[in-house]
Amino acid sequence: MTVAFAAGGVYEAFLPVLEAWYWLLTLLYRLTGLELISPEYTFMYRAILVGLCVGVIAPLIGTFLVHRQLALIGDALAHTAFAGVAVGLFLNGVFELGVSPYLTAVVVAVIAALLIELISEATDAYNDVSMAIVLSTGFALGTVLISLNAGGLAVGINQYLFGNLSTVSAENAVIMLGLFSVIVGTVALTRNQLLYVTFDETAAAVSGLPVAWYNRIMVMLTALVVVGAMQIMGVILVAAMLVVPVAGATQVSRSFSESLLVSIVLAELAVVLGISVSYYAGATAGGVIVLVAVGIYVLSVVVGKLRTTAAADETRELDAISQD
Repeated sequence: MTVAFAAGGVYEAFLPVLEAWYWLLTLLYRLTGLELISPEYTFMYRAILVGLCVGVIAPLIGTFLVHRQLALIGDALAHTAFAGVAVGLFLNGVFELGVSPYLTAVVVAVIAALLIELISEATDAYNDVSMAIVLSTGFALGTVLISLNAGGLAVGINQYLFGNLSTVSAENAVIMLGLFSVIVGTVALTRNQLLYVTFDETAAAVSGLPVAWYNRIMVMLTALVVVGAMQIMGVILVAAMLVVPVAGATQVSRSFSESLLVSIVLAELAVVLGISVSYYAGATAGGVIVLVAVGIYVLSVVVGKLRTTAAADETRELDAISQD
């Protein structure tokens, strides 16, 4: 009862934001006539909203992960989030609880994130070892629960594996808005500490920062990003949005802050183009978004190389002038 009341309270709190978004896209449709944002397809309104949120929070967290060489943690948590979805579907099928599979995915993914840190701390294993253990365990649990088919459980598994624009419900959009608020708010409050731990964990520990706790905060935020992005990206491709835009931004950026801002711009561009192409082409949104993101990454590499070459040529010219 308490959980249901809290969930209802969160839904009511973010419902005005969702309604304002509907109004904004309806107005944009009247001005442009784009079929993509026709009021007849309100599911696209929700999908675009979720996609834009993913375009902010994925590179926001991914920038820290890439600089800490933890790019693969997103993949591990995506597979455990899939187990969380299976838990929700299993509970609904057996006990008829009516809980959102994405909420159970949040819980399981956060627990898995903490387990990754716990295994690393307790066994002195490298992070990739703990990630591999949690990844395989989570995916195994998900497949077992789905295969049981207990209580007449029937699962449309493809939407969770590959994402689906048409299945983003109002409830799921509200969940994303809640996750977005938590992630952005937490990073805003702890940015300096997370930055310190990212670039010099030893010095941060010596200065008195509780490094272990900030590591846990980072992996928990990653879990929330994964669950939010899973709605349109799917388990298979969700980790790409944590890494690919950030990798592209590092090719053309000169500082951490610039890399963070550029990665968000690149991610939003990939989301908008990817959703648009997938809608008109009838393709899977997650796959198209990732392909667009990879294309943008390739362009970023080319631009970065050209800038480096131009800077080197300019330096040689200045040296020649100074010698003359």
